Amino acid sequence: MKTHARVVVIGGGVVGCSVLYHLTKLGWSDVMLIERSELTSGSTWHAAGGFHTLNGDTNMAALQGYTIRLYKELEAITGMSCGLHHVGGITLADTPERFDMLKAERAKHRYMGLDTEILSPEEVTKFTDGLVNVQGVLGALYDPLDGHLDPSGTTHAYAKAARMGGAEIVLHNRVLETRPTAEGWEVVTEKGTVTCEHLVNAGGLWAREIAAMAGVYLPLLPMAHQYLVTDDIPEIMDILKSGREFPHVMDPGGESYLRQEGRGLCIGFYEKPCEPWAVDGTPWGFGHELLDEQFDKIEDSVNFAYRRFPVLERSGVKRVIHGPFTFAPDGNPLIGPVPGLRNYWSACAVMAGFSQGGGMGLALAQWMIHGEVERDPRGFDVARFGNWTSPGYTVPKVIENYQMRFSVSYPNEERPAARPFRTTPMYPVFDQMNAVWGAQYGLEVVNYHALPGEPRYEDPSFKRSNAWEATRQEVLAVRNGVGINEVQNFGKYRVTGAGARAWLDRIMAGTIPKPGRLSLTPMLAHSGKIFGDFTVSCLAEDEFQLTASYGAQGWHSRWFERNADPDVRVENISDARTGFQIAGPKARELLARVTRADVSAEAFKFMDVKRMTVGMANCIVQRVSYTADLGFEIYCDHMSVRQLWETLWAAGQDLGLRPFGMRAMMSLRLDKWFGSWGREFSPDYTPAETGLDRFIRWNKPTEWIGKEAALAEKASGPKRRLATFVVDADDADVVAWEPIWIDGTVQGFCTSGGYSHFTGKSVAYGFVPESHFRDGLEVEIEILGQRRKATAHLTPLFDADGARMRG
Repeated sequence: MKTHARVVVIGGGVVGCSVLYHLTKLGWSDVMLIERSELTSGSTWHAAGGFHTLNGDTNMAALQGYTIRLYKELEAITGMSCGLHHVGGITLADTPERFDMLKAERAKHRYMGLDTEILSPEEVTKFTDGLVNVQGVLGALYDPLDGHLDPSGTTHAYAKAARMGGAEIVLHNRVLETRPTAEGWEVVTEKGTVTCEHLVNAGGLWAREIAAMAGVYLPLLPMAHQYLVTDDIPEIMDILKSGREFPHVMDPGGESYLRQEGRGLCIGFYEKPCEPWAVDGTPWGFGHELLDEQFDKIEDSVNFAYRRFPVLERSGVKRVIHGPFTFAPDGNPLIGPVPGLRNYWSACAVMAGFSQGGGMGLALAQWMIHGEVERDPRGFDVARFGNWTSPGYTVPKVIENYQMRFSVSYPNEERPAARPFRTTPMYPVFDQMNAVWGAQYGLEVVNYHALPGEPRYEDPSFKRSNAWEATRQEVLAVRNGVGINEVQNFGKYRVTGAGARAWLDRIMAGTIPKPGRLSLTPMLAHSGKIFGDFTVSCLAEDEFQLTASYGAQGWHSRWFERNADPDVRVENISDARTGFQIAGPKARELLARVTRADVSAEAFKFMDVKRMTVGMANCIVQRVSYTADLGFEIYCDHMSVRQLWETLWAAGQDLGLRPFGMRAMMSLRLDKWFGSWGREFSPDYTPAETGLDRFIRWNKPTEWIGKEAALAEKASGPKRRLATFVVDADDADVVAWEPIWIDGTVQGFCTSGGYSHFTGKSVAYGFVPESHFRDGLEVEIEILGQRRKATAHLTPLFDADGARMRG
């Protein structure tokens, strides 16, 4: 075993081997993998081996498509068989809500290039040779890419391809310790110590233990999962004799998935009475064992499966496979650079290893070698969970995710496990005001306030929900008077030091304002893609406040660390500094009542920032508002926020002051065509495509990050542009990813949308080809399987000239 490598990958499951292969594929040959036992030990060897493209996250779906297409490439490179069976897959819908979800997924696939289709019950019967009881089935989604493979053969194919690229694999060599060094890491093993520049934790069932060696906690948990393999089934043998194979069938209503296994069937379950495994740590001696059979926990699921697949009831069970595999709290992988650790990479919690392993290996290799990922990685980025996570949070969230693995995923759904967890001092106040809560980055955030007599929850729906009237009233309270909303759910950073301005000029593409002013600016990656959209407030020549998305704290903080300057201090004060925004035509009057400072339009101009005392609290007040109305953001120390609330609340009663939540906020922003982080602005897009280029200061002398790429796009022009549409919708509005039809073909897609309660219009944002970008463009947007007429409106619906917001 060599004693130095550029990269050491810990873990020889399918994910570790995929990472190793992709590093060699992209050009790094000085890489090695260390495995405590044999390749596939842990979860890989007993996996059911199915693969599919269906995923609610479009980037995850695309990477799953890459994974599936990669297998034939591996076979060609290595001469080994992956045991591929591209039999196609059918996902059944037995409720209108589930059928809506499948239609929404089919719509996404139109512009992703995935050749899926909606099937009728009769077509399901034909595809499955009558072996599926379609009673109660409304329809299904068919994907020809779905199938299954040989888990062991596929993992060894990855490993051989990696060896062919120069990688070394060391087996039967447990890692005992990891130590950070000035250049990277020391990996202490049973066979000696290896020094490396980069360390990848692909430890699978032991990922928590490997992470703990580096002093970090990774939020993941093994779950015991059970599937059955039947004896030979005559009906399956008849299908084989005809030269065909039985397709995969997912029956979410029955919490089961079914596929052919030899001359019989394999059926697995995501049962409600599930079992977390090794909650306090995975034993080092575990590896090729299975867990004891537990028929009792799948009894209800088996009985349902017998009704859906009657042939099972006549079949004997050949063997039972009951083994653990790992989940993150939301079911997605934990991939990428671990915040706070230099060159320490996570490749964990890839529970669908044979659907996702190839794509995750590619993404991590791109991240390590190029510094960023080709596709927006935020859905699987390890940084989406902050240092606030704990086993006490992870365990109930993983159990919930497992139980709801096959449940309908609604765009407005708020799942209840491990909540409330993180709250602000305002939580009890808003809770007494009938707040209906959402969660962002672990924080409880008000979605809306239920009206008297209404339930304190929002019905999950693909259509307009029971939050409609309450949200409408909150919107009108802002537009016609004054509303108040907590600004806790903004990410906030304090940047100080003599070099603060120069550092910000390099990090941000836009103008860094003078003292007493603020600016809006994109932050770009080296590729020129959007890494963040920020408000930069200059409090003094050596002190700035940055505000951005609360949920992007891990993402942004890691970028600041990567581009750190020893003369600049960057503090994440997202939870230490809080406060409120007040917005609406009476917002200035309210502020004037509670401060001795001059807040007149002449003294306090749009985009000004001032320090002032509000009530008893020393505050930072900014004249800006995401509601597109006259507004102010008032920040204070979190210990003062209750007093600040009482001051504002008492002073605003005769002005009709009303609290509003995120549902109203997202409606209000539609009126002004304000984009949103993670929707219109993300690492998949560029400033020129989205219109953020208007905030770039092209002529500043600093060589800001992303400048070269942004200038190149400016010279050539973007190929697509973000347009805004008014939609002839019925009872459902655009959410995201709906295809845009132009002249009878899909030529674009939506990024977000909703209902503008103030203007009474359904609104959508979406990308269209540059050649079609114009006011009045008529398109169709597919919503839940129906193509709705829509017209591009490039002028905002409200305050088009900015007189209200700037006045």
